[in-house]
Amino acid sequence: MSKQRRRFSADFKFRIALEAAKGQQTISELAGKHSLHPNQISQWKRQLLEDGVDVFTRNGSQDQQEQEAIQSELYEQIGRLKMELAPRGSPLKKKAAQLG
Repeated sequence: MSKQRRRFSADFKFRIALEAAKGQQTISELAGKHSLHPNQISQWKRQLLEDGVDVFTRNGSQDQQEQEAIQSELYEQIGRLKMELAPRGSPLKKKAAQLG
């Protein structure tokens, strides 16, 4: 029988990656201590170091939500304006209705 994949919480990954980044223990020592593969710890460490900037930009997610709200509001306005500008009794619509 095959083993089920182990799933790790974001908190656990962060703690292990932080330990690896500190360099107080080697990656091999951490891997043995936590029963993980050294490549997995290296990957988590690399992700932490590359994406660590996002941790300090919490306002970035709020700005993104505000941008999405503004964008959806603008799309609604565009839709309403298109409906207002479209002539209701257009000769093309009448001809299309007659043709089927």
